[in-house]
Order: sequence, then C-alpha cells, then structure tokens
Amino acid sequence: MKVLAGNSNRPLTEAMATYLKIQLAKVSVRRFSDQEIFLEIHENMRGEDAFIVQSTSFPANDHLMELLIGIDALRRASARRITAVLPYFGYARQDRKPGPRTPISAKLVANMITTAGADRVLTMDLHAGQIQGFFDIPTDNLYAAPVLCKDLAKKAKKGNLTIVSPDVGGVVRARAYAKRVDARLAIVDKRRERAGQSEVMNIVGDVKGQVCVLVDDIVDSAGTICNAAEALMSAGAESVSALVSHAVLSGGAVARVGASALDELVVTDSICATEAMRVSEKIRTITIAPLIAEAMSRISKETSVSSLFD
Repeated sequence: MKVLAGNSNRPLTEAMATYLKIQLAKVSVRRFSDQEIFLEIHENMRGEDAFIVQSTSFPANDHLMELLIGIDALRRASARRITAVLPYFGYARQDRKPGPRTPISAKLVANMITTAGADRVLTMDLHAGQIQGFFDIPTDNLYAAPVLCKDLAKKAKKGNLTIVSPDVGGVVRARAYAKRVDARLAIVDKRRERAGQSEVMNIVGDVKGQVCVLVDDIVDSAGTICNAAEALMSAGAESVSALVSHAVLSGGAVARVGASALDELVVTDSICATEAMRVSEKIRTITIAPLIAEAMSRISKETSVSSLFD
C-alpha cells in the first residue's frame, strides 16, 4: 500500500499516514515558468496498491490538474491499482443542467478522473449521492455523520436539541442526523434569487426554546447558514450552531460567520483550513483522518467499507 499526498491538504494526508502507520511516498511537484504542473514519483510503484489523496478545493482547477497528472504518473509507473481519494470533490454542485446550454461539470470531472487511469474513487459527503453514478469505476462515498454526531451527543443530553436543515434539499441529511441522536427536526424554507445569495422565508417546525444545530454538506459564502441562524433566533431558539462537512468558506465567509448569530461552526478538515479559519473564535475543526484512513485500509485489504457506518 502506497499513499501519495497532493498539495491541496497535506496535513490531512499526513494524519492519515500516521493512523495507517506508514510513510508517505516520496513525490515532488513543481511548476514550469508558465505554471505548467510537473509531478515526479521517487519510489518504485510497480505492482503497488496506490492511493493519491487530493481535495479539489481552491484553487480547484490547479488541484484537479495535479490529481490527474498524479494518476497518470502512477498508471505509467505500473501501479497495480490506483485509488483517487478526494475528501472534498469539487464541481459536485454542478451535477445537473440548471438551464439550457449549461454543462454538467461533475460528470465531466468524473470522466477525466476515469480517463486519467483511476481504478476506483474514495470520497466523502458528495453534494448529491447520484454523482456516484457519474463514475464508471467503483466509487465509495463516506459519511462524516458518525464523526460529527459524537460532537452532537454532548448537546443531545439536555433533551431540547433540534436538528435543522438549512434548505428543503438537505432534509434527508438532517433527518439522518436527528435519528442518530434522537432529536427533533426542523426545516428552513428559503428562496435563492441568484448563486451565492439566499433569503430565508420561514421555519417549518417549532424551535422555541430549542438548541438548534444546522447541518449541511458545504458552507461556501456562509450566507445560507448565517441567514438561517438569524431566522431561528428570531423564532425563539435558545441557541444556534452548525455542523458542516466541507468548509469552502470563500471570500468574506469567515468574517460573516464571526458576525453572525451562530454560537459556533463545526467543520471537518476535508479542506485545508486557512489562517482566517484557524484564528476564528467561532470555527472549530474536527478531523476525519481516521475515518478516511480506515476506509483506505479496508479497500486495500478487500474488506467491507459500508460496515464503517453500521
């Protein structure tokens, strides 16, 4: 088993290697003067079970290209099997045609990863589960819920915990969280006027006096989460926090979270934290390194991955 670290989230990959009790493979990545990416593997890969770890987060295109070049290098080095490990799968929000003459970019990226030479894909909390069907190779979609629910268990002890979906599309996810911790469920009904902006309309469910926890897969501009927190507090909630799998947090999102009604925003380290995130008093990170590393170990040993969530 060989594990290669991309440049998108090296701290996470190093933590995974520590869990697996192995050394990361020696790889160098450099750029030519015109910013072309060049990758070289400095170890024998012939016949190895190779895993290349790379979140396609900001800058998404650079990290995606680095992943594809790494897969190609492994294929040409005669690796026995190549698994692309994407803790965060970028372009996942472009999983359908929102209008005429628009692309389905998630499918295009899936085709590129397959064509580059990946034999299977391991990812976590895809924006839409059906994206697994975009790949013509085996794809394992892990869930951060078991890790995040351990954090939720502390709040559940009071008995007035309500899990809140920030939109109608996330109800299935919110219901799964609520079932795990035996909590109530509420929904924020919103209307999105244009990409990156949302307007909260009303709350479905009684949240008065409740400890509310918003759950979502991605927080980008943080507008949805912050607006939902304001609406919940206006509806009489005792407090509002949020659990999110992927902390994209682009632009002024960190400052927006800091100025919001949220008590805290709990995220995973699927995307490498920025300095602004690290110093924010309202943002806390939980590692998913053991979860992904255990899944990688089970793939290598040909044992069940789904039993991780039983």
